[in-house]
Amino acid sequence: MPVFLVLHGPNINLLGKREPEVYGKLTLEEINDCLEKAAVELNIQLKTFQSNSEGGLIDALHEAQTWADGVIFNPGGYTHTSVALRDAVAAIHIPVIEVHLSNISGREEFRHTSLIAPVCQGSIAGFGWRSYWLALQALATHNLD
Repeated sequence: MPVFLVLHGPNINLLGKREPEVYGKLTLEEINDCLEKAAVELNIQLKTFQSNSEGGLIDALHEAQTWADGVIFNPGGYTHTSVALRDAVAAIHIPVIEVHLSNISGREEFRHTSLIAPVCQGSIAGFGWRSYWLALQALATHNLD
């Protein structure tokens, strides 16, 4: 059974309260519950982790390469600023899909550039919590193509 890490970056723990018009009304726990249900249907095991710390996210990526078949990663605001996270994604040899709840290309100019995307298998943004669901679908079929 494939095992995937769902890695949530900074401020994702505030979902449901923080700018619901941008990020939606679901909480992090509710998103994780939706993903767990989808994983059962796909016969996949998920492990979820959230950190507001860049170092915590890097450690989770490093550890994932020893047990995970892929990573769904929402780097939050670090998307646009963290060379260290970009390098961590590039260093692990498992597929990583970058996700965002909002359409970062349609927002403020500083959000238009992702340092993470070029080293990921792909990026999915703008579909709310379903960005994670779409990434799960993509990872689940990644090795079938």
